[in-house]
Amino acid sequence: MNIRDKVLLVEDERTIRSFMQAILTANGYDVLMAGTGAMANTMIASHCPDIIILDLGLPDMDGMTILRNVRKWSKVPILVVSARSHERDKVEALDAGADIIIMVHPDYQYTPLLIPAMASMIGSGLYHCVLGSRILGGRALAGGMPLYKYISNRFLTLVENGFLGIKLSEYHTGYRAFSRELLESLDLSCNSDDFIFDNEMLVQIAWSGAIIAEVSCPTRYFPEASSINFRRSAVYGFGCLHAALRYRLARWNLLPWKKLPPERRGLMKGARSSETP
Repeated sequence: MNIRDKVLLVEDERTIRSFMQAILTANGYDVLMAGTGAMANTMIASHCPDIIILDLGLPDMDGMTILRNVRKWSKVPILVVSARSHERDKVEALDAGADIIIMVHPDYQYTPLLIPAMASMIGSGLYHCVLGSRILGGRALAGGMPLYKYISNRFLTLVENGFLGIKLSEYHTGYRAFSRELLESLDLSCNSDDFIFDNEMLVQIAWSGAIIAEVSCPTRYFPEASSINFRRSAVYGFGCLHAALRYRLARWNLLPWKKLPPERRGLMKGARSSETP
C-alpha cells in the first residue's frame, strides 16, 4: 500500500483552494483543507500533516499566529503564501519559522496555480529563488499588458541582464518564491520601501551567486487590477537602472554600494549557472 504525504492547505478563498487541491491531488498528495485559522489549528493537531501551505491573510486570525504556534512543537515544513511584499513581512515569516516564502502582488494578475510548482522547485533544493515570468511563453500582450509597459519591461530587462551578467526573461514580476536559506543570507534592511525594493532584492540575489529560476506565468490585466501609474513606473524604471549600474560598478571594484557588501558576494555560489565571466 502506498502511503501518500498529507498536505494541509490553509486558504480562505474557496476557488484557490479548489484549484490547488486538484493540482496537489494529481501529483500524488492527500489534501486536507482549512478556510479559517481556527480550523487550521484543529486539523494540524488532529491530522499531523506532512506539509502545510499557509496563507497569511485569514479571516479570523493572522497566519503568523498559526506559524508561531506550530513551531512551538513541530518542525513540519511550512510554505507561506502571501500578498504582503514589505521587507518586514518576509523577515517576520522567517523569524516565525517559515521554510519557503512565496510572495504574490495583490493585484489579481497572477494565477495561484503555479504555487505548488514553484514551491517544489525550492523544496527540491535545486533553486533558492523562482520567478513567475509573464514574458516566457510570449503571452504578456495577449493577457492585456499595456504596450508601453511591455516595451519598458523588455528594455529594462535587456539592460539589467547586461549589467548583472545573467539571463532572465524579466525582473519585474510580482510572483516570487524564496528559500529560507537565501533570505537569511540577504541584508534587506537597507533596501527601499517603495516598488524598487523587489528589484534591489534580485540584484542582491545575483550578487550572492544564487541561481534565479523562472516558470512561465499567464497573467491578465483589467481595469480593477491595481497597478502603478506612469509617473511611478518611470521612477521605478530609473531605480532599476541605478541598481543595475551600481551592481556592475561594485563588481568591477570601482564604486562600493552598501546594499552589496563584499562579504556577501558569492555567498550562495554554486547555485547559479547562467552567469557570464
